[in-house]
Formats: sequence, structure tokens, C-alpha cells
Amino acid sequence: MHFFFKKFFYILLLLSFITLVSCGDAFKRKKTDAPVNSMERAKRNIKEGRGASIGGLLNRSTTYQFSSSNPMWRSTLEILDFIPLTTVDYSGGVIISDWYSDSSTRNDQIKVTVQFLSNEIKSNSLKIIVHKKSCDNKGICVTKKIKSKIEEELQRAILVNAAKMKTADKNKKLKKK
Repeated sequence: MHFFFKKFFYILLLLSFITLVSCGDAFKRKKTDAPVNSMERAKRNIKEGRGASIGGLLNRSTTYQFSSSNPMWRSTLEILDFIPLTTVDYSGGVIISDWYSDSSTRNDQIKVTVQFLSNEIKSNSLKIIVHKKSCDNKGICVTKKIKSKIEEELQRAILVNAAKMKTADKNKKLKKK
């Protein structure tokens, strides 16, 4: 009996070894072409969209803009204040609303997604997507992305409001001087 367990142990040990050796790639460290220099790595991360820049710390200038100083961001939040929001991510540049319906259309709901492509106040700086969910009396719902006037109206309202905010901010700065 002791002989059987000894053979079993060696066979198990041999199978374990073969299994581990066959997974040799798992033990190798992946080579990356990431720069060793931290400044080069930071520049590459920013270029690829994986990091945020707080600017050149040596010359004390900054390129980071807080949400409270971004007129496009503030304007969007102000325009969408009637609808509940589920995601508000300034660093990701996205605002997503919850499903919303007014009292006249209980079976139809909309969801608005606003993506910020740039901080500049112009029409191609925003991407607005509207989804519509229609439910019948049996509770069966269909959701689809729609093209509607809501997108255009929201975009126009956000841009006009952002332009007014930017002008007001400039006037405040001039008065302080």
C-alpha cells in the first residue's frame, strides 16, 4: 500500500511540474516600450488619454481646468437641471441622465448622454445622444437611440448659455483689476 501512495505522489508531482512548465509565458515579465524617463512617460500618457496634466510644475503654470471654471460644463449642468443625473464625470467628460418622462407621456421616457470632446465653446465640442424607451401596457419596453430635435435644442441652449457665462467671467476678471 505504501508503494502505491509513493507512485501516486511521484506521478502527481510530475504532472504538476509539466503543467507549470507548459504555462511558461505566465512567469515571463511582459516587455513594454514605456519610456524610463518620467517626463517622457507622463507626456505619452497624456497623449494617449491615460492621464491628466497639472502643467509644468517647474514654471508654476497650469493647464488643468476645474469643473467650476469650465463654462461648457457649468452650462450643461444648468441646462439639464430639470432631469435627474446618474453619472457626472468631469475627468471623463461625460454626463448621463436617468430615464425621464414628463406627466403627459408616462409610457415614453428619454435618457440624455452628453460627451465633452473639447472645452471650447463650439458646436463640435459636444456630442449629445438621446435614447428613448417606449413601454406598452403589458410592461414590454423597447429602447433605442433616436435622432431628435431635443439634441439640437440642448446643444444650442448649452452653447448659448456657455458663451454668456464666459462673457460674464471675463467681465468679472476685468472688474477685479
